[in-house]
Amino acid sequence: MYSREETKKLKEHFWTTFGQYMAAVPSSDMERINWVNYKTGIKNLFFRMDVTNKKATIMIEMSQPDEGIRNLVFEQFLEFKPVFQATLQEEWDWSNVYYDEYGKQISRISISLESVSIFKREDWPALISFFKPRIIALDEFWSAAKYSFDIFK
Repeated sequence: MYSREETKKLKEHFWTTFGQYMAAVPSSDMERINWVNYKTGIKNLFFRMDVTNKKATIMIEMSQPDEGIRNLVFEQFLEFKPVFQATLQEEWDWSNVYYDEYGKQISRISISLESVSIFKREDWPALISFFKPRIIALDEFWSAAKYSFDIFK
Protein backbone atom coordinates (compact mmCIF):
# COMPACT_ATOMS: atom_id res chain seq x y z
CA MET A 1 0.00 0.00 0.00
CA TYR A 2 1.18 3.49 -0.75
CA SER A 3 1.01 6.35 1.71
CA ARG A 4 -0.99 9.43 0.78
CA GLU A 5 2.24 11.32 0.04
CA GLU A 6 3.65 8.48 -2.10
CA THR A 7 0.38 8.29 -4.03
CA LYS A 8 0.42 12.03 -4.64
CA LYS A 9 4.02 11.95 -5.88
CA LEU A 10 3.38 8.97 -8.14
CA LYS A 11 0.34 10.65 -9.70
CA GLU A 12 2.28 13.89 -10.16
CA HIS A 13 5.10 11.95 -11.82
CA PHE A 14 2.69 10.19 -14.19
CA TRP A 15 0.95 13.43 -15.23
CA THR A 16 4.28 15.23 -15.62
CA THR A 17 5.51 12.37 -17.81
CA PHE A 18 2.31 12.45 -19.86
CA GLY A 19 2.51 16.25 -20.19
CA GLN A 20 6.12 16.06 -21.37
CA TYR A 21 5.20 13.34 -23.84
CA MET A 22 2.36 15.47 -25.24
CA ALA A 23 4.22 18.81 -25.17
CA ALA A 24 5.31 18.58 -28.81
CA VAL A 25 1.77 17.86 -30.02
CA PRO A 26 -0.01 21.04 -31.16
CA SER A 27 -3.74 21.56 -30.80
CA SER A 28 -6.07 21.26 -33.79
CA ASP A 29 -5.74 25.04 -34.11
CA MET A 30 -1.93 24.60 -34.24
CA GLU A 31 -1.43 26.28 -30.87
CA ARG A 32 0.58 25.14 -27.84
CA ILE A 33 -1.71 23.54 -25.33
CA ASN A 34 -1.58 22.13 -21.82
CA TRP A 35 -3.07 18.71 -22.53
CA VAL A 36 -3.20 17.67 -18.87
CA ASN A 37 -5.13 20.80 -17.83
CA TYR A 38 -7.21 21.33 -20.96
CA LYS A 39 -9.06 24.67 -21.04
CA THR A 40 -12.43 24.64 -22.81
CA GLY A 41 -13.03 28.36 -22.29
CA ILE A 42 -16.47 27.62 -20.82
CA LYS A 43 -17.03 27.95 -17.10
CA ASN A 44 -17.80 24.62 -15.39
CA LEU A 45 -17.09 22.61 -18.55
CA PHE A 46 -14.03 20.39 -18.28
CA PHE A 47 -12.14 17.80 -20.31
CA ARG A 48 -10.59 15.58 -17.67
CA MET A 49 -8.38 12.54 -17.50
CA ASP A 50 -8.19 10.41 -14.39
CA VAL A 51 -6.39 7.23 -13.46
CA THR A 52 -6.73 5.14 -10.32
CA ASN A 53 -5.47 1.77 -9.15
CA LYS A 54 -8.23 0.06 -11.19
CA LYS A 55 -8.99 2.08 -14.32
CA ALA A 56 -8.32 5.11 -16.49
CA THR A 57 -11.10 7.48 -17.57
CA ILE A 58 -11.25 10.38 -19.97
CA MET A 59 -14.34 12.55 -19.73
CA ILE A 60 -16.22 15.71 -20.46
CA GLU A 61 -17.73 17.04 -17.24
CA MET A 62 -20.49 19.60 -17.08
CA SER A 63 -20.70 20.86 -13.50
CA GLN A 64 -22.81 24.00 -13.81
CA PRO A 65 -24.52 24.57 -10.45
CA ASP A 66 -27.80 25.46 -12.19
CA GLU A 67 -29.40 22.19 -13.29
CA GLY A 68 -31.29 23.91 -16.13
CA ILE A 69 -28.08 25.37 -17.58
CA ARG A 70 -26.29 22.04 -17.14
CA ASN A 71 -29.12 20.30 -19.02
CA LEU A 72 -28.87 22.85 -21.84
CA VAL A 73 -25.12 22.25 -22.14
CA PHE A 74 -25.69 18.49 -22.21
CA GLU A 75 -28.41 18.90 -24.85
CA GLN A 76 -25.98 20.98 -26.92
CA PHE A 77 -23.51 18.09 -26.75
CA LEU A 78 -26.30 15.72 -27.83
CA GLU A 79 -26.82 17.91 -30.90
CA PHE A 80 -23.16 17.34 -31.73
CA LYS A 81 -23.19 13.61 -30.92
CA PRO A 82 -22.86 12.54 -34.60
CA VAL A 83 -19.84 14.83 -35.03
CA PHE A 84 -18.44 13.65 -31.70
CA GLN A 85 -18.76 9.99 -32.66
CA ALA A 86 -17.34 10.57 -36.14
CA THR A 87 -14.33 12.34 -34.63
CA LEU A 88 -13.67 9.93 -31.77
CA GLN A 89 -14.58 6.76 -33.69
CA GLU A 90 -15.96 4.97 -30.64
CA GLU A 91 -19.00 4.91 -28.37
CA TRP A 92 -18.70 6.84 -25.12
CA ASP A 93 -21.07 6.74 -22.12
CA TRP A 94 -23.48 9.71 -22.06
CA SER A 95 -24.92 10.49 -18.61
CA ASN A 96 -27.09 13.55 -18.13
CA VAL A 97 -27.26 12.70 -14.42
CA TYR A 98 -24.04 11.48 -12.85
CA TYR A 99 -22.79 11.80 -9.29
CA ASP A 100 -19.09 12.58 -8.87
CA GLU A 101 -16.89 11.25 -6.06
CA TYR A 102 -18.19 14.01 -3.75
CA GLY A 103 -21.84 13.19 -4.43
CA LYS A 104 -22.35 16.31 -6.55
CA GLN A 105 -24.72 15.95 -9.48
CA ILE A 106 -23.07 16.66 -12.81
CA SER A 107 -23.45 15.59 -16.43
CA ARG A 108 -20.72 13.51 -17.98
CA ILE A 109 -19.59 11.96 -21.24
CA SER A 110 -16.83 9.42 -20.68
CA ILE A 111 -14.97 6.28 -21.63
CA SER A 112 -12.80 4.09 -19.42
CA LEU A 113 -10.04 1.55 -19.73
CA GLU A 114 -10.41 -1.15 -17.08
CA SER A 115 -7.75 -3.25 -15.35
CA VAL A 116 -4.94 -0.71 -15.41
CA SER A 117 -3.28 0.98 -12.46
CA ILE A 118 -1.30 4.14 -12.02
CA PHE A 119 0.67 2.22 -9.39
CA LYS A 120 2.05 -0.20 -11.98
CA ARG A 121 4.67 1.55 -14.08
CA GLU A 122 4.37 -1.25 -16.62
CA ASP A 123 0.78 0.03 -17.24
CA TRP A 124 1.95 3.57 -18.04
CA PRO A 125 2.48 2.91 -21.77
CA ALA A 126 -1.08 1.54 -21.98
CA LEU A 127 -2.38 4.57 -20.07
CA ILE A 128 -0.58 6.98 -22.37
CA SER A 129 -1.82 5.03 -25.40
CA PHE A 130 -5.34 5.29 -24.03
CA PHE A 131 -5.28 9.01 -23.19
CA LYS A 132 -3.24 10.42 -26.09
CA PRO A 133 -5.49 9.69 -29.10
CA ARG A 134 -8.65 10.51 -27.17
CA ILE A 135 -7.55 13.90 -25.82
CA ILE A 136 -6.26 14.79 -29.31
CA ALA A 137 -9.60 13.73 -30.83
CA LEU A 138 -11.49 15.68 -28.14
CA ASP A 139 -9.45 18.73 -29.07
CA GLU A 140 -10.28 18.21 -32.74
CA PHE A 141 -13.98 17.89 -31.89
CA TRP A 142 -13.85 20.96 -29.64
CA SER A 143 -12.10 23.01 -32.31
CA ALA A 144 -15.16 22.50 -34.55
CA ALA A 145 -17.88 22.65 -31.88
CA LYS A 146 -16.75 25.24 -29.33
CA TYR A 147 -18.33 28.24 -31.02
CA SER A 148 -21.75 26.69 -30.57
CA PHE A 149 -21.14 26.71 -26.81
CA ASP A 150 -20.21 30.42 -26.62
CA ILE A 151 -23.67 31.20 -25.25
CA PHE A 152 -22.60 29.45 -22.04
CA LYS A 153 -19.54 31.65 -21.44
